[in-house]
Amino acid sequence: MAFILAGLILTGCKKEKKENTSVAQAQQKPNVVILYMDDLGYGDLGCYGATGLQTPNIDKLAEGGVRFTNGYAASATCTPSRYAILTGMYPWRNKDAKILPGTAPLLISTTQKTLPKMFRSQGYATGIVGKWHLGLGTGHVNWNEHIFPGPNEVGFESSYIMAATQDRVPTVYIKDGDVVGLDPEDPIEVDYNKNFEGEPTAISNPEMLTMTWHHGHNNSIVNGIPRIGYMKGGEAAKWKDVEMADHFLDKAKNYVKEHKDKPFFLYYALQQPHVPRTPHPRFAGRSGLGPRGDVILEADWVVGEFVKTLEKEGLLENTLLVFTSDNGPVLNDGYNDNTVEKTGNHDPKGGLRGGKYSLFEAGTRVPFITYWKGKIQPGVSDALVCQLDLLASLAGLAGTEENTTDSKDLLSVFLGQSNEGRESLVIEASSRTAFRKGNWLMIPPYNGPAVNKLVNIELGNSSAFQLYNLKDDMSQQNNFAEENLEKLEEMVKDFEVVRGKDYNEIQQLELK
Repeated sequence: MAFILAGLILTGCKKEKKENTSVAQAQQKPNVVILYMDDLGYGDLGCYGATGLQTPNIDKLAEGGVRFTNGYAASATCTPSRYAILTGMYPWRNKDAKILPGTAPLLISTTQKTLPKMFRSQGYATGIVGKWHLGLGTGHVNWNEHIFPGPNEVGFESSYIMAATQDRVPTVYIKDGDVVGLDPEDPIEVDYNKNFEGEPTAISNPEMLTMTWHHGHNNSIVNGIPRIGYMKGGEAAKWKDVEMADHFLDKAKNYVKEHKDKPFFLYYALQQPHVPRTPHPRFAGRSGLGPRGDVILEADWVVGEFVKTLEKEGLLENTLLVFTSDNGPVLNDGYNDNTVEKTGNHDPKGGLRGGKYSLFEAGTRVPFITYWKGKIQPGVSDALVCQLDLLASLAGLAGTEENTTDSKDLLSVFLGQSNEGRESLVIEASSRTAFRKGNWLMIPPYNGPAVNKLVNIELGNSSAFQLYNLKDDMSQQNNFAEENLEKLEEMVKDFEVVRGKDYNEIQQLELK
């Protein structure tokens, strides 16, 4: 009997060892997760110098990974940056890569190279949870039928998204191309030009508002919040804003649990701290800095809970986490939520100039952290890196390579093994571009206001060239364009080479 029992135990051990070996082989390639924030500034985290906000979970990633001081989004606005991170292509190469309405067609071509396509070709499961804002369909979308093309047609095997932004209609979740919880008897209609007869708006029915608008957000009302665009129907499918962070977190955690037995790539696009800032009651008032501070604390908690899930599932040591933001900060971006009044001494820009929409540094220089437990040596890197470099860089991690024009293979930099980043970078803001090379940033002359008065942010427009030494003058207070004409000429020539023949404006300018 003892012999039989020993044999059964030995057989069981062999079976368990075989199963563990099988899982280990399946997980030989590392998982990759991009945690993508929305409008988070360079100075919004403790690890980047914030003292008015406590962000212990994100700070923990920075302490255990590489914190980049020269990490950039490709653009100072959301849609272009999201286009760049997923395609590895400068957004200014696509004339349609601008902030999109919720009814815009799919911006990414189904024939383009993308991050999820690259991972999928190497045997990875690929998923997206959260904000999309890259268009859906080919024109007019019927929200009551299957919606395509979309994320699933550009490489994501599974998708659970909002179509555009939290402040734009339609205010519904979409799973793999279908609106979640839609009642066929209450079809959805969406229009960005005119309202539907009899439907209340912020203008006609201000008594329905729980949050008032400052600019641009005075159309349809959902959950007491006025939105951009008009929507009718779909009542059962509409999201609850204060539950959005928890809702997306549950979807991201479930994705990890369901795909833990094979390598996976997850693009987890959080909605914070974009407007409308709607913290769950657990976080409302906790920051002391108003709703914007509260939703940053909420996002930090979300990151902590997500990392706990990776750890609980035994995946943390085989998962590369990339944490960053789509563009820089903005305080008043359309709602009267007291953020400006309550921000106090907290500086979301972290000493930089400008903000969202701006060619100055605070528009595109953002928090950028890579973390891989036990694989990345903790440290701080001054290497110049951009989100569009993730395509070429992560290809090497997945076991392949991508030859692209814009995306650079900086895998060793992202893993903390090298400090040799990009030589140069073109940044973009509302179709205007500027050029960074080494420690220098050149902004060509542009027409238009110097300040966007609605959001109180300097845009970087000037009738003259601007040239800044970012090493000595991170806040961009000293313009060296007239003083250092030789460097300016060098920057303009290099800029012309990168931008190519399609860029007429800079080629017509004359140095004086």
